[in-house]
Amino acid sequence: MRSRFTTGGLCFLLGLCCSLSTANETPDLPVLGKRDGAKPRNVVFILTDDHRYDAMGFMGHPFLETPHLDSIASQGVHLKNAFVTTSLCSPSRASILTGLYTHKHRVIDNNRTVPAGTRFFPQYLQQADYSTAFVGKWHMGGEHDDPRPGFDHWISFRGQGNYLSPNPKYTLNVNGKRVKQKGYITDELTDYAVDWLKQQQGSEKPFFLYLSHKAVHSNFTPAERHAGRYADADLSFLPRGKEISAANNAPRWVRDQRNSWHGIDFSYHSDNGLDYLYRRYCESVLAVDDSVGRVMDQLKAMGLYDSTLVIYMGDNGFMWGEHGLIDKRVAYEESIRVPMVMQCPDLYEGGKVVDSVIGNIDVGPTILHAAGLETPEYMDGQSFLELPNKPEMDWRKYFLYVYYWEKNFPQSPTQFALRGDQYKYITYYGLWDVDELYDLKADPGETKNLINDPALKSVAKAMENRLYEMLGDAGGMDIPMNQPRGRSQNKRWAERGGHEAADFPAAIVVDQPLNREAK
Repeated sequence: MRSRFTTGGLCFLLGLCCSLSTANETPDLPVLGKRDGAKPRNVVFILTDDHRYDAMGFMGHPFLETPHLDSIASQGVHLKNAFVTTSLCSPSRASILTGLYTHKHRVIDNNRTVPAGTRFFPQYLQQADYSTAFVGKWHMGGEHDDPRPGFDHWISFRGQGNYLSPNPKYTLNVNGKRVKQKGYITDELTDYAVDWLKQQQGSEKPFFLYLSHKAVHSNFTPAERHAGRYADADLSFLPRGKEISAANNAPRWVRDQRNSWHGIDFSYHSDNGLDYLYRRYCESVLAVDDSVGRVMDQLKAMGLYDSTLVIYMGDNGFMWGEHGLIDKRVAYEESIRVPMVMQCPDLYEGGKVVDSVIGNIDVGPTILHAAGLETPEYMDGQSFLELPNKPEMDWRKYFLYVYYWEKNFPQSPTQFALRGDQYKYITYYGLWDVDELYDLKADPGETKNLINDPALKSVAKAMENRLYEMLGDAGGMDIPMNQPRGRSQNKRWAERGGHEAADFPAAIVVDQPLNREAK
C-alpha cells in the first residue's frame, strides 16, 4: 500500500487537532493543488448503514429486489472488492470523511465525537466554491446534532436516530432549527435530499450531496409498504456456522460468541432468531433502493444524470450466520466487505467491474479528484476515479484492518488483519487463543484456519511482518483507548448452552508435556 503520511505529519496533525477547543473549530486548510484540465463535477454520495456487500439483486441474491442499485451497476461500475478499515459505524464514517485510518482520526468506537479540529474532505470542496449538503445520520458522538464543518446545508439527528418518531416532541436538526420528524426516516431524508437538489438547478456552483441513511441498521424496521414482503421467503441458504469448529482451529472466542448479543443463538439478547431478523433486514433495504431511484430521477429531471458522479456504499458489512455470528466488528469477509457501485455516463461505460481492493479511506480522495483537486498529503487513501478506465494503475497489494475492543460489546477482541489477493492473516491483542490464516480463493467462507499448516508457515510469517510494518508506518503501533461508555451487552443464554465454554482450538491442545527440563 502506498503511504504518503510521515511520522512528522502525524504529530503535526494530532497536535493541531488537540490545540483547538471545539469540534466546530478547524485549523486553516491548506489550499489543494488543482489537477490539470479537470472540470469540477457534481457529486452525490449515498451511504447506508450495515448494508452487506451481496444484499443486492445483481449480486445473485435469492429474492431481494434492488432495481435501482442494479441499474447503477449495469449503467456504471461495480467496485466488487470494497472494504472498510474498521467495521463499525462511527470509525468507518470518520475514515470516509477524513481519508484516515481509525487510529489516526481516533474515533475508535460509536460513542466518540471526532477530535477538535479534524479536517473533513467537504471543507476542501467549500474552499473550491462548491455548494455542500449533509442529509442524514452523522453518528460520531450522540451528544448533539449540530451542523459540522464542511457543509452549507445540514439535516441530521442525534446518534442512531429513529426509523419512526418515538414521540410527538422528537425533532431533527434542519440547519440549526428543531423540526419534527414527520414519517419514515429513509423516505423523509430522501425528501430533504431531493428538495436540496432542486434548489441547485441553474446555479453556477458545482454541488456535493452526502445522503447518509440510518437504514438498514437495527432495529430493522421496513417501511409500511414493504412490511411482510419476504415473510414466506426460503432462508435455507443462510449459514449456521456448523463448519466453525475446534478441529478446524476456529478461535475459541468466535465459537463462544455464538451465544451472545452478536451470535445466532442469542441475537441481540432476544429469542426472535436469525430468520426473523434477516427478513426484516431485507425488507428495510427496499426503501433504500427506492431512495436511490428518486435521487437518480431528480438528476435526470435536472439534465445532470450523465455528468454527475454518483457513489453508493455501505459503512460496514454484516454477518448473517457466517461463523455463527450476526453484526460486524470482526475481520471476516462478510463483516469488512461492503457494497459499492458508482456511475457517471460521461466518465464510464456501463457494466464495468473493478477487482482492485477499494477502501473507505479512498472516498474522500476520489471525490476531491472529481472536483479537480489533488489529494491532501496527510490522507491515507487514494483516488479510484480513473481506476475503472485504467485497470493497470498502480494500486495497493494489501489492505489493513483494525478493530479495538469495546467494553459494552466485550465479545469481540482487539484485532488486526491483513488482506491480500489470496490470503488473509488475522491476529489478536491480549487474547489467549489462536491467530488465523485463510486461503480466500480455496476457502472463501474462511472455515479452515491454516495458521499451523507447515506448508504455509512462511506465508503467515511474511504477512505478520507486513501487517506490523504497515501499522508502524501508519502510526498504529500505539493502541488508542477510551473510557468505556454504555452498558455492557455481556450476557449468555442458559437454554443454548450458556453455562458451557467452547473447546480450545485443536492446534493449541497437546497430549504430552512439552517441557521436560522443568526443575
